[in-house]
Amino acid sequence: MHVLITADTVGGVWTYTRELVCGLLGRGHRVTLVSFGRTPTAAQGFWLNQPRLTYYPTEYPLEWMQDAPAGIIASARYLEQVIRQAHPDVLHFSQYSYGALECGIPKVVVAHSDVVSWWNAVHDSDPPQSEWLESYTRLVSRGIRCADIVVAPSRWMLEALNRHYEKPFRGCVIYNGRSVGLFRSANAKTDCVLSVGRVWDEAKQIKLLLARKHLVPVKIAGAGDHPDKAEGNPRSLPSNDNFIFCGEQDEPQLCALYSACATYAATSCYEPFGLAPVEAALSHCALIANDIPVFRELWGNSALYFARNDPDGLAEAISILSENQHLRAFFADQAYDWARSHFNSPRMVSEYEELYRSLATTTNT
Repeated sequence: MHVLITADTVGGVWTYTRELVCGLLGRGHRVTLVSFGRTPTAAQGFWLNQPRLTYYPTEYPLEWMQDAPAGIIASARYLEQVIRQAHPDVLHFSQYSYGALECGIPKVVVAHSDVVSWWNAVHDSDPPQSEWLESYTRLVSRGIRCADIVVAPSRWMLEALNRHYEKPFRGCVIYNGRSVGLFRSANAKTDCVLSVGRVWDEAKQIKLLLARKHLVPVKIAGAGDHPDKAEGNPRSLPSNDNFIFCGEQDEPQLCALYSACATYAATSCYEPFGLAPVEAALSHCALIANDIPVFRELWGNSALYFARNDPDGLAEAISILSENQHLRAFFADQAYDWARSHFNSPRMVSEYEELYRSLATTTNT
């Protein structure tokens, strides 16, 4: 089977794409990959030189960026040209707008996140109306309505699309996955807390960790600069004895942090899936999670939850696990076993493989 996949290089979508593409290639399929946004760095692109993989990097803007409309039209034309040249069996889009392309090939649109559900989670209200927002909402609605199927990485995300955008559309849930063998646990972990996330993204809520003093060191890893220059960037975060801002880390550096740290704090108020908690769990970190529906859906009883968006509750959870090594080990074991069984890469690849085959078979009959 030949699958054309689109991706962007900002955040976890690129990691998700790598897991999926490498899994498909390993099973003998062909993949044409087209990326948007910034060109991948050398650290991001080390895996791209593989048999049966054709890669087209572009710098067309992402659809949630303020200056995107003209670029989206140009990128759609470019993508149509690639599709005509490649003749894929299935199209797999990680952007909503391309779901509206008319090309006679089955189209999968993956709902990694969206502006309206992000705004609702962060501000607890609908976003203010604007010409840009109306254009974006129409774009997303048309893309999901015209797709053969919309895949969400959680039930929560699928329900969010149903709340905020025009229907009908056909949807299903496929949980993301990571390669278990990439992650290790140090023989003796350090009693400290790690959190990974884009510092500029309000949804990651790094501020919850900064709002209180903790008895153990806290490490933050993530990009400080917003990829959309129109949004501006925050001031640099200070480092002190108990708080260390590590900046953006490549995969080996992140793996080393996960391996060394005993506890991971998932502080986000908006996280349609989130690969960082999976990576931490596979590195045998105990998970502390914000008590929001999507984390309950994904992690069940394998995480210690703190009251929603409450810095005092977060500080208390950190203190509990720091002071009780046996409880911390219990939650680390629970998270590790859950991630291995539910969020592994082969399971994810198999579910997409089955979906592609069903779409291709339906189209050809």
